[in-house]
Amino acid sequence: MALLTGCAQDLIFSDVNRDTVEVLARNGCEVFTPRHQHCCGSLHAHNGELELARTLARRNLDQFPPGQFDAIITNAGGCGSHLKHYGALLAEDPAYRERAALWDRRCQDVHEWLVAIGFEKPPPTGGPSLVVTYHESCHLSHAQKVVQQPRQLLQAIPNLRLVELPESQWCCGSAGIYNLIQPAMANQLLERKLAHVRSTGATVVATANPGCQLQLVNGARARGLSLRVAHPVTLLAEAYRRTWRPPVTFSPFTPRPAAL
Repeated sequence: MALLTGCAQDLIFSDVNRDTVEVLARNGCEVFTPRHQHCCGSLHAHNGELELARTLARRNLDQFPPGQFDAIITNAGGCGSHLKHYGALLAEDPAYRERAALWDRRCQDVHEWLVAIGFEKPPPTGGPSLVVTYHESCHLSHAQKVVQQPRQLLQAIPNLRLVELPESQWCCGSAGIYNLIQPAMANQLLERKLAHVRSTGATVVATANPGCQLQLVNGARARGLSLRVAHPVTLLAEAYRRTWRPPVTFSPFTPRPAAL
């Protein structure tokens, strides 16, 4: 399968991509992830730059011919909500519309793919329990309708207690560049979100979009909160590593991973 590493995800939270590859490998998947990838075009499409968005979509279709993969995996809620609509974006392009329609059928959020194939549950281990709550990315829950699958991954981790977050589907204030162009309102949303996180007693908040993750990290740091923010797949990868180390190989198609 193909893994789209994303722009913000790969620059800010590259460890999430490494964790995603490890989790997929643990579940019998061979992952193709070229060193140099193109933007998915979501920000361009959301801001009305449809021709540039189409150009970027064509580049991805050329780099990842959908017929060669069982699945095209994304681990970023914002990117995934756009990636699943290449068919509509290129519906009037006779050279790409068939490939784009197949792409839409093959494109999967990592959580829904793992649940669909019946992912391996990490074996029980000793150690203290971890209290985790889950903030839903707006694009993942509202646009992609991926709601239960991230929770299923978290609930499968030994020694992890998932506490539901009040207003989990409310925006955290990031919303693409909303926190830059409307900082006052974005900060109100962030304050409300963090208050709900504190009410759960969780020491970890899981979320599956780099914009949300960065917003929550910065908000917790600014308020002096002892709160970890992590992707659900990262927590699953850590659970696997307690009893298993993935083989480390290098090829021209994959970035050199950080030292284990």
